[in-house]
Order: sequence, then structure tokens, then C-alpha cells
Amino acid sequence: MFQQTPPALGGNANAQAMQQMGFGDLIHNFDPLGWIVFIVLVVMSFSSWYFIIANAIRNAMVRGRADSVINGFWSNNSTQDAIRELEAQPKGEPFSKIALDAASAVAHHQQASAAGGRLAESLSRSEFIDRALRQAVARESLRLEGGMTLLATVGSSAPFIGLLGTVWGIYHALIRIAASGNASMEAVAGPVGEALIMTAFGLFTAIPAVLAYNFFTRSNRLTYARFDEFAHDLHDFFATGARVEGVAQVQK
Repeated sequence: MFQQTPPALGGNANAQAMQQMGFGDLIHNFDPLGWIVFIVLVVMSFSSWYFIIANAIRNAMVRGRADSVINGFWSNNSTQDAIRELEAQPKGEPFSKIALDAASAVAHHQQASAAGGRLAESLSRSEFIDRALRQAVARESLRLEGGMTLLATVGSSAPFIGLLGTVWGIYHALIRIAASGNASMEAVAGPVGEALIMTAFGLFTAIPAVLAYNFFTRSNRLTYARFDEFAHDLHDFFATGARVEGVAQVQK
């Protein structure tokens, strides 16, 4: 009769070898390059999640306050009162800062014109306001892009960094096979587990960054459009003293 012991022993050995493919054994089997890859992925993951959360909160606050700030400015009968309300807005609110820059440009040009300076001769009131608004929109748009470069970098490079850990783990598996003279599961389970986990970790780091980058790119594009729309209305208002009726009716 055939004995069933050897297959049972082999099955137990394979089961014990598979237990070496956990995260604890991954840390235990790290060499210097493995540690570098692991630390880089950890830093990338924490950095990307920090900017994901920070940008989500900031974008939600900007879009949540946009209507109240814009409507509050246009519904105010006094320009001075409207400016005071804008000055009371939080420092990170972009629409109020764009309007305040336009009002500041108007006041500066009026002072220069009254004093007979060369500013009034070289730039008209409309041109000076337009330049101030362009600078304000560019500045506030740049602030919304904080962390976007890092998200794009993590999303594009993290899979390849994880792949480096995978290749290095497979290389260790081959070294163990050559050193032990056999290709048993016990000899290669640890390095193969390291390789698989590093691949998964690289993807886990990259996928949220890619999704967040695409989402914030779309969200920021909509905010940029509102910046431009508000800036055009502000230019017409401060340059002519009245808001263009057609734009006002469309927004109502």
C-alpha cells in the first residue's frame, strides 16, 4: 500500500513556506535597497494623501464661499461697504482677493492721476485694472495648484518604484535557489512575497494619486473659469463705473 506521509509532510512544508510571505517577513528580509524603495513609497503615500485631503478641504471651501462672495459684492449698493465685506473674508478666499486687487488698482491709479504722475500717462485706467486683475487671477490660480505636481509625480513614478522592489525580490529568490540548490517553496517564498507586496504597495500609492490628480484638475478648471468671469465683470465695473447689464442678467 502507498504511504500518505510524504505528501502530507510536503503540504505542511508548503503551508509553512507560504506563511513567510507576510508583511513581517517582508521587513525582515529587507536589504538596503529594499529599505530605500519601501521608505520612498511610504513618503510618497503620506505626501499624496496629505495633499489629497488638503486640496479637497480647500476646494470645498472655495467653491462653497464663491457664490456668497460674488453675490454679496454685486448686491451691495455701496462700493465701500462691499470692499469692507471683502476685507472681512478669510485670507485664503480667492474671489475676495481678486476684487480687492482691482479696487486697490483703481485707488492707486486715481492717486497717480491726481498727483500728475507718469503712471496715468503711460497706462489708462482700464489697462491698469486689467493688468492687476490678470496678476490676481494668475496668483490665485497658482495657489489652487498646490500639490498637483507631487500628485502627478507620485501617480506616474510609484508603480515603477514598486516594480524595482519586485525585480529586486525576484533577484533574491534566484540567489536563494542558486545557494540552496533547490527550487522549493521554502527557499523562494520570502523573496517572492517581498516582490508581490512591493508591487501592490506601489500600485496602492499610485492609484489614489492619479484619481485625485484627475479630479482636482477638473475641479480647478471650473474654478479658473469662474475667476475669469468674475474678473471680466470687475474690469467692466471699475473701468466704467457700472456692471455690464447683459452679464448681470445672465448670472441672475
